[in-house]
Amino acid sequence: MLLEGLSFEDFSLGQPFQTLKRTITETDLVNFVTLCGFFEPLFLDRSYAETETLFQKPIVPGALTLAYAEGLSLLSGIVHHTGMAFLGLEMKVLHPVCIGDTIGVEIEVVEKRETKKPDRGIVTFVHRVINQEGTTVMEYRIQRMIRRRDTKEDRPDGSVGHAPEESSS
Repeated sequence: MLLEGLSFEDFSLGQPFQTLKRTITETDLVNFVTLCGFFEPLFLDRSYAETETLFQKPIVPGALTLAYAEGLSLLSGIVHHTGMAFLGLEMKVLHPVCIGDTIGVEIEVVEKRETKKPDRGIVTFVHRVINQEGTTVMEYRIQRMIRRRDTKEDRPDGSVGHAPEESSS
């Protein structure tokens, strides 16, 4: 994990990143469904899932897969202290994710563009959520506003780089 994220200038087209992995547990599913109100038999009723669905076992909501994929992406540190805003995403769910599946995310930079403001740029990534079998279960294209490196004229003391953390001493 990076302790300091990458600035707009540090990203290049085609640049890949890989997150850590996480196994989705039944507790994760129950907590998520309860928190978000996704009380569907498809997610919670094993006998219903076995007899009435294509999957023959409960699946986890796509929103849970997305939330965990984004958590893993943020844990990678690539936008730590440099991500300024989430601007939107376009997502495809390709295969079901079930309790016990382990997911990781492959991230690729697919587009960069300047903005009118000199302190930021827009970076578009494609995130591929991969399960333990190597199957892509979800893919989404996400745009983030990313901080540019500071310039001397941006800083009152003339220094370069990200502003230092304030100490509480």
